[in-house]
Amino acid sequence: MAEPQPRRNEPRLRPAPLLFEPAEAAGDPEHFFDLESIEDPRALLARATELTQAFRAAADRAVEFQAIAAAQLADPRRFDRLTPADIAERAEWTEDYAKKMVEFGRGLMRGDTEGRTSPDPV
Repeated sequence: MAEPQPRRNEPRLRPAPLLFEPAEAAGDPEHFFDLESIEDPRALLARATELTQAFRAAADRAVEFQAIAAAQLADPRRFDRLTPADIAERAEWTEDYAKKMVEFGRGLMRGDTEGRTSPDPV
């Protein structure tokens, strides 16, 4: 389900912080943000939901940065600009998706936030 995007004058909601896991915990495949140690199902649901929202927000933000980078790389004023095909190859996208991301990024750079939605098909 897509998260609603903030309007121009509305502040971005801040999700629960993602805490980095210690190296020894990250090496344990059964360990995931200490969720396995939470025994109360209410607390487990609450923390898992916080993490889900944080990961979604992080993914949405990362897509916006991808789009901005794609738009900057495709800028016709750059002497070293890349074609959508070149951008697609670097980002492991299709060329059509790269074109959409370039346009999305241009909109973000112009400050077009009204009805902002990522071209991400997922």
